[in-house]
Amino acid sequence: MRRALLFGLIAALLALTAWWSWPRPGERSGNGFSLQGLLGGEAGEYARAESARPFEFPADHGPHPDFRSEWWYVTGNLSGEAGERYGFQFTLFRFAMTPRERPSRSDWGTRQAYMAHLALTDVATGRSYAFERFSRGAAGLAGAQAQPFAVWLDDWRLAEGETPFPWLLQAAEQEVELRLRLAPDKPPVLQGEQGLSRKGPEPGNASYYYSYTRMSADGELRLGDRRVSVRGSAWLDREWSTSALSPDLAGWDWFALQFDDGSELMLYQLRRGDGGSSPFSAATYVPAAGAPRHLDARDFRLTALDHWQSPKTGTRYPAGWRVEIPALEAELTVAATVPDQELNLSVRYWEGAVDVDGRLLGKPARGVGYMELTGYGGGQAVRAR
Repeated sequence: MRRALLFGLIAALLALTAWWSWPRPGERSGNGFSLQGLLGGEAGEYARAESARPFEFPADHGPHPDFRSEWWYVTGNLSGEAGERYGFQFTLFRFAMTPRERPSRSDWGTRQAYMAHLALTDVATGRSYAFERFSRGAAGLAGAQAQPFAVWLDDWRLAEGETPFPWLLQAAEQEVELRLRLAPDKPPVLQGEQGLSRKGPEPGNASYYYSYTRMSADGELRLGDRRVSVRGSAWLDREWSTSALSPDLAGWDWFALQFDDGSELMLYQLRRGDGGSSPFSAATYVPAAGAPRHLDARDFRLTALDHWQSPKTGTRYPAGWRVEIPALEAELTVAATVPDQELNLSVRYWEGAVDVDGRLLGKPARGVGYMELTGYGGGQAVRAR
């Protein structure tokens, strides 16, 4: 699921809001949007994820324009030379505004729009930064291609540096700049049923979804006038769909955890409006070596341990969790490195770096990761996201 909920989101936003009324890079709109308002609605004539299909690389790194939405979602934890720690998120989203191309005599004509998010957390200072941009997929302003791989919005870019890796990530806004080289340490993991990730019982309510669950990351970041050489690990999620949020769902809690023993765990809980968990919640355990193990909602339990309330929006988020997975002999505690990692952008959500410790496969386990929380505070934002 992961972003098959988080950002089918803006597809409806694009239908509701004309391109020229959107904020330009660096500007912020005063409108707020709810998850149901953005993820609900009809699929129309867009392509749907209805059955498993073969994945082909590098072709599937590139765009799938007949689906209503897709994203390239990178998160990770970095360390500086003096041991300082940073979390980062870099995401590029594509949204189709109509199912098919329409004739246009203008270089500005397009049915695709793009949005990008950049976020950085400085763990030592407890400060987090978040920025967003919008652009139409025309005149070279934003776009995506498979060979050579590249996806970009203005000068924010994720692109092939060599064939096929490393990929180069670069983005800068105000006092924050990030330049990283990313290379996978493991093959891509197909989430769900051979890459078909179901989000609900409705036909076609699914996404095509794969992940690079551990990528080496190294490069440089800038905070103000200070430049820091960094290295660490990253996680890439790739998803495309025409999925709609089921009427009874309010949001989700998503975790991407990387353990010191070389294994990873992706887990998400889809939350219903009545507070319960959807049976379409799921998880995937990726051992240090060997085949991934897929789990469903019956195989795990999430319990919120403590909360943090945003002073900006008043939204109350779970800042710590207990994760229990009997089949993996796992009892884990996940805690935010910094409580305030809320992104109050076009749609409000919490996403940030976490620590994890406890037991996994009956042995002590520690690691780092990223957590995403959506649909809290009634799904509304003072500004949005």
